[in-house]
Amino acid sequence: MPPRSDDPRRGDRRGSSREGVGRGAGEPGGGISGARAYTPRGRTIREEHDRAPRGGAAEQRRTPRGTRSGDPFRPALQVLDGGRAGAARAARRDAAAAGRSGVVRTVQARIPGNPPHEPSAPRRRTARRPDRPAGRRPARKPPRPPKLADPRLRLRLGTVLTLALFVVIGIRLVVLQAVDAPAYAGGGVADRTRTVDLPAPRGAIYDRDGALLAHSVEARYVFADPTMIEDPAGTAKTLSPLLGISVSKLTKLMQPRNLENGNPSRFEYLARGVEIGVAKQVQELELPGIGVHRDERREVPGDDLAANLIGFTSQDMVGLEGLEARYDDLLRGEDGKRVYEAGRRDLAAPIPGGYSETTPPKPGSSLQLTLDRDLQYMTQVILSRHMAQTRNATGAAVVIDVATGDVLAQASDPTYNAAKPEASSPVAREDVASSFVVEPGSVHKAITFGAALQEGVITPDTTLPIENSIEKGDTPFSDTHPANGRRMSIAGMLAYSSNVGTIKIADKLGQERLIDYQRRFGLGQPTGEGMPGEASGRLLPADEWSESSYGSVPIGHSVDATPLQMAAAYAAIANDGTYIQPHLIKEVIGPDGERTPAEAPVTRPVLSPKNAQALRTLLEAVTTVDNATGLAAAVPGFRVAGKTGTGWRLVDGKKQPGEVSSFIGMAPAEKPRYVIAVFAYVPAGGGAAIAGPAFKEMMQFTLRHYKVPPSTTSKSPEFVVYPR
Repeated sequence: MPPRSDDPRRGDRRGSSREGVGRGAGEPGGGISGARAYTPRGRTIREEHDRAPRGGAAEQRRTPRGTRSGDPFRPALQVLDGGRAGAARAARRDAAAAGRSGVVRTVQARIPGNPPHEPSAPRRRTARRPDRPAGRRPARKPPRPPKLADPRLRLRLGTVLTLALFVVIGIRLVVLQAVDAPAYAGGGVADRTRTVDLPAPRGAIYDRDGALLAHSVEARYVFADPTMIEDPAGTAKTLSPLLGISVSKLTKLMQPRNLENGNPSRFEYLARGVEIGVAKQVQELELPGIGVHRDERREVPGDDLAANLIGFTSQDMVGLEGLEARYDDLLRGEDGKRVYEAGRRDLAAPIPGGYSETTPPKPGSSLQLTLDRDLQYMTQVILSRHMAQTRNATGAAVVIDVATGDVLAQASDPTYNAAKPEASSPVAREDVASSFVVEPGSVHKAITFGAALQEGVITPDTTLPIENSIEKGDTPFSDTHPANGRRMSIAGMLAYSSNVGTIKIADKLGQERLIDYQRRFGLGQPTGEGMPGEASGRLLPADEWSESSYGSVPIGHSVDATPLQMAAAYAAIANDGTYIQPHLIKEVIGPDGERTPAEAPVTRPVLSPKNAQALRTLLEAVTTVDNATGLAAAVPGFRVAGKTGTGWRLVDGKKQPGEVSSFIGMAPAEKPRYVIAVFAYVPAGGGAAIAGPAFKEMMQFTLRHYKVPPSTTSKSPEFVVYPR
């Protein structure tokens, strides 16, 4: 083993007493400092700088021991100051050594694990040019340590973000608890609530004296909750005999279905208007999902009494026809409802303390009509009896109070039972008086004569020569009582219903004035009596008149009118020439009993009282002159003024087979109280035998019913048909 002094890896570790032996001052010492100064190729840092020969001096070998530092604390200081101080000191040492000697010592690097061997000769360096100053490699600045981020900024940013998050959460909680809470709570309640309708009592319909014509009575409705019915077919089979509804229909109603909002339906009507006794039997069955609740049923005590006027309702208490339909909004009121929380299936009862809200129903108002129940009944009986004389006939009768325009009775034949309308036909349910459009025929002549009197074209004493026929255009018009050219009085023309005489007077009156008086008497427009679907009739415009129209219009043809319109026109003659709109509604009775009179009827003057009186007197000839057309309508003990007529029925403007016979009259003629119009459409003809006699019976009962004294103080005048 080589001597210790020859081992370049070992150095003197015993302190400074031996550190300076064998080396000059200022040489680098051994130890850690010297070891750290070696380069990978075995040369020191100083030797790396001084590789070039200085001043031609020969290279000398030196051992690593010579590089040891004399300061034992230098390595630690170099570590603490990052090597900066050591690098500076090394630079100074290199400079001092260069000044002392130009010899560069090298030490061969020893590979760990190999035995020491003789050092090889040092490599010769190329001498530095004398003209080039000794260079020194500049000291490299050590890199600065990375600058750490400011922690205060990060703390502030994190605090702000955390607070913002808590603020957002807090606001959302406030919105959910305070603002949206009712909506969420309501959504939950809707899933477990049940709604029960509370029907509003429908208003009644009374006659003029307060007698009931139609009203609602307490009943029950049977309903199903499809979600609770386990056996729809079996349940339907059990209920069918009690409710009178087919099993198939009940089964279909009990089938589960979803509402528009997607929730299952929990309420379905099975039957409405069920009698209370039957409802109790249903309750005793205790069928799952089947319930009973209060309802109402419409009753018409008189069955067919004024049925064509009153109409009827559906099971839901909605007016379908007649006055029930026309005034449905007023009669119906507003239904209430009860909404409450309930359990499911066996616990379907209301939850105690749960949500419950009840909206009470608002009862509907009632109607008081102008009808007289007793008079209405007798008018229907008389009309029905006379109409029974022929087959497939249709009749109408109207009774009007002259002074007020009140419709006291309005009958139709055929009729139906308004309490059970299901079995009736549409024809039987029609109100003939307000919807039956006819050519009135000779009853229209009173309008022509009244207009002529008012315009001064004729006087009550006027006479005209009357031929047996007259031709207008290509149409001849003849009389049933030939005058053979003799002069005839105005009374005679009315008594014998002279077409020729009426056309001659109309020629003097003129087209425009005749149309004007037709409108004044209420033709060509609905009367506004109160019935739905009332026909307006039609007047022939002046520009549509043909040559034959000058003959047909004055005698009541080419004119469309209803029996009600014609009755109102005669009521104007009876009321001293003042037209009063006929009406059915007298008062509206509120739920609290407050009475509100109906809107006042439209009134307008048509004739002067003098001319109206003269016309009424002339019309008495119809029921008094020998062989006059209206003798069958005369009422013993009373003066009666009126007119007969024969026309046609029109459907969509087309003439129908058969004829329409009519009589419209008033009594007492000296001061009329009532006007009655009777129309009978008989497809086979022969209606004249119905209208006159029916009027007579109706007027007799009306005068007795209202205790009108007979006409004993005055008698009808003696009329001369053919004056000399």
